[in-house]
Amino acid sequence: MTFQTGLAGLNASTKRLDIIGNNIANANTVGAKSSRAEFAALVSSAGAAGSNEGEGIGVAVSTVSQQFTQGSINITGNSLDVAINGGGFFQITTPEGKSAYTRDGQFKLDRQGFVVTNQGANLMGYQLDATGTPTSITPQKLTVPTGAPIAASATANITLEMNLDARAPVAASVTPPTPRTTYGTSLVAYDSQGIQIPVNLYFERVASTTTDNWNVYDVATGGTSLFQLQFDSSGALVSPATSPTLTIATPGTITPDISATLDIGNATQYSSSFAVTKLTQDGYTAGDLTGVSIDQKGILTTTYTNGQTKRLAQITLADFRNPQGLTPISGGAWVETYKSGQPIQGKPSEGKFGELRSGALEDSNVDLTAELVAMMTAQRSYQANVQTIKTQDQAVQSLVNLR
Repeated sequence: MTFQTGLAGLNASTKRLDIIGNNIANANTVGAKSSRAEFAALVSSAGAAGSNEGEGIGVAVSTVSQQFTQGSINITGNSLDVAINGGGFFQITTPEGKSAYTRDGQFKLDRQGFVVTNQGANLMGYQLDATGTPTSITPQKLTVPTGAPIAASATANITLEMNLDARAPVAASVTPPTPRTTYGTSLVAYDSQGIQIPVNLYFERVASTTTDNWNVYDVATGGTSLFQLQFDSSGALVSPATSPTLTIATPGTITPDISATLDIGNATQYSSSFAVTKLTQDGYTAGDLTGVSIDQKGILTTTYTNGQTKRLAQITLADFRNPQGLTPISGGAWVETYKSGQPIQGKPSEGKFGELRSGALEDSNVDLTAELVAMMTAQRSYQANVQTIKTQDQAVQSLVNLR
């Protein structure tokens, strides 16, 4: 029986050495998790009836337990490298179409614009519409439009914040009259094809007995006033009460004229120099993709050559009631099993799910020092089991040699 006991010990020690060797081999593998062998004693059936005594006949590997502790976060600076700081797994779809889960955040863009792992598996998440709302409750393969440029958008809203000098005289009351260009500003608007169109606004003070009035023009001389600004005695704007609409002619015969709302509600008239503090518009020309970034909540944002950004998608995470039940596969990923239970999906930074760190990777949680010590212990155990077999062999030889 001692031969079998020693052999069981050798098998168990060999398995432990295999596991330790695999841990050491993956010490530099991104997102890798260490494993450990857990043993159970083997006992023979009770010999005598009613006896609860059993003879130990060795040891067996009960299970290989995976250690899902957090690995250290290593900064890389690559915008598509993502680390999970906390619980959860990235959801991926393998090239064979199977669902899998990983902590390896080394993502790339393939030639079709899909976000993939180094093994070609697709990263899963929610595609977002223009308002940032998911287009589906089911995770989809995340893709970034890398081919065609982002379409141009015509100017629809203009915001102007400024102060008109309360000390300025009525333009027509002085000789020579105050030039209309004294108080003016300009910006660039865009038509539906992204063509730049300069827009000029001039402000000319006019006479009034009840309020301080300024006419607004789009030409330096002559022309008809677009509308009139009226200020009360405290310098606050009282008219127009609603934002006026500017009609901006386009040079093309096909593109329609621009109709933009002018938000001028924060204009003031104080005794200080004329100054424009804010002048913006929301139109833009076409633009090519220049970069992709991911924030801590998994929002994937694209940037373009025209200065625009777009919230394109959100990475989703998954977790399990029993992560120990997951089965590891090649490529640093796991697949669900009956023991692990079905995945629980969620968004980064919500509930028990960790936040994401863009431009960083999670290192392996393998402790090399501990593994080397464990390897030496396993080696001694192996040698000790060899010694038990050797000793048993010597005892058998002694019995055989009896005269």
